Amino acid sequence: MQNKRPFTSLAKVEEIAAEIPTPFHLYDEAGIRDRCRRLKKAFSWNPNFHEYFAVKATPNPHVLKIMQEEGMGVDCASYTELVLADKVGFTGHDIMFSSNVTPAADFKKAAELGAIINFDDITHIDFFKEHVGEFPETVCIRYNPGGTFEVANGIMDNPGDAKYGMTPEQTRQAFQKLADYGVKNIGIHSFLVSGSTSNEYYPKLARTLFELAVELKDQTDLNIAFINLSGGVGVAYKPEETPADIDIIGEGVRQAYEDIMQPAGLGDVAIFTELGRWMLAENGGLIAKVLHEKITYKDYLGLDASASDLLRPAMYGAYHHISVLGKEDETADQTYDVTGGLCENNDKFAIDRQLPKTNIGDYIWIHDAGAHGASMGYQYNAKLRSAEVMLKEDGTFKQIRRPETPEDYFATMDFNF
Repeated sequence: MQNKRPFTSLAKVEEIAAEIPTPFHLYDEAGIRDRCRRLKKAFSWNPNFHEYFAVKATPNPHVLKIMQEEGMGVDCASYTELVLADKVGFTGHDIMFSSNVTPAADFKKAAELGAIINFDDITHIDFFKEHVGEFPETVCIRYNPGGTFEVANGIMDNPGDAKYGMTPEQTRQAFQKLADYGVKNIGIHSFLVSGSTSNEYYPKLARTLFELAVELKDQTDLNIAFINLSGGVGVAYKPEETPADIDIIGEGVRQAYEDIMQPAGLGDVAIFTELGRWMLAENGGLIAKVLHEKITYKDYLGLDASASDLLRPAMYGAYHHISVLGKEDETADQTYDVTGGLCENNDKFAIDRQLPKTNIGDYIWIHDAGAHGASMGYQYNAKLRSAEVMLKEDGTFKQIRRPETPEDYFATMDFNF
């Protein structure tokens, strides 16, 4: 059982809230840097290992700058994410462009920045040729083996139902087509599971991709330069869940590499990852304040945050642990639904959640919101985007995205009737 506690104190939150109104997303710089270093250590056996942080998880320039300082690259999925990466200073092969249903403008921007382009569909190759022209020497293809993806304790997911990637036969055809277009180096990428806390997922995926690489090695003139394990390593959102152990995962991938790649003469192939959730989720929290308590058929705590700030509970029924700041050690003997103020009944952060006695004005900490939190925000009911704040290593804080204003919301509208 994990003891989930906020990474800072009520006093620090009160200090921040005196300057920046709730709700706001708070990130922990020290925790982010620690995750970067733990990941690099776990894969240090591979000399050319490179992490491409999934920008979609937390697309803030200050977060990306930390990644850059720690030697990480970025994984982009859209034109605007590419522009963001460029503005932070990423360029060339420090950018992985993994997209689907990709517009021509996105491919052009990725090529302009010298990014490694990851082709999701075999038809995208000719689409790229038509709209962009010359191919870079190094590209990547996204592979989908189909069927179900199983580990020792059962089925993890159903790749055959996923919209991502190419079939085995399409993958072989893509290798040949790319070679014909002058590509020299290629990588193989696959994204089969999301948010797994199993230590078996990456090693099993690695074996699948390594075996494919060995098979294709003798069927093509392309140099297999890297295997991209993509994302998929998650965090334990519930206290009773066991977190993924990145050291065990890295060792499992190393063993697969030594078993399969090295005997096949592929011992110089780099390993890439595209982690977002594992890097940031636990290093971010959504801070809100209790505005109202409503007692009808249930006891509702109404927050100044809503699904506009953290969509996952409303969209997926996802669990996020909740702490009442200053009451972390009090008995959780009250049952609440914790809600936002949207005109949607699914705008609930928790249903029938056991918490300590909570009062109007208390600060609520919603855990593990550092990834796919602010980035998945939306603006139903004309709700405005909240601030993002970085808790610095020295204990100070910096607002890294200001809260939106009504003027921001109206800026793209035409009022000339």
